Amino acid sequence: MLILKKYSRWLLLVTITISGVATGSAQNALTLSGEAADRVAIKEVIDSYSHDADRREPEKQAALFTPDGEIEIFHGEPDINKPTALIKGRKDLIAGFQTLKKYDVTMHFNGQTMIQLRGDTATGETYCLAHHVWVENGQRMLMVMGIRYYDTFVRVDGKWFFAKRQLIFDWVDKHPSKSQ
Repeated sequence: MLILKKYSRWLLLVTITISGVATGSAQNALTLSGEAADRVAIKEVIDSYSHDADRREPEKQAALFTPDGEIEIFHGEPDINKPTALIKGRKDLIAGFQTLKKYDVTMHFNGQTMIQLRGDTATGETYCLAHHVWVENGQRMLMVMGIRYYDTFVRVDGKWFFAKRQLIFDWVDKHPSKSQ
């Protein structure tokens, strides 16, 4: 019973703290440090990448990478398949991200993310469902891609960046879309 009481108090404290954060109460807001802060900061880089892609902001997207950062694109697992493209450096990343403008809208849903921290470097894997909508020959089209990212991150001057991102296409489903 004592364990249950301790657990209940902890749960109540977490609920009150989250409520304070959600309502903007500075007095109850959590301040993260150490590993927890690093994990949140890295997840923010991952989510910003998808957000900037969907908002067609290639400069912001490229700024999430180190100046010599790169993306390797694979169709299937990198250990088995060779990359189909390599984009390196912010200038070329911006040009690569510009290609999303050919779609009327995209929406990336990031799923589970696993992060391994090692000081000022980290690696991770993120699952994503990427939705793309456009009109082709008068027909509205929808393409959904099941993709994963193998990431290498580096902390520079206290801020996390992608050093390398391997984009892996696991599957692609493209078909006419009936709804607007």
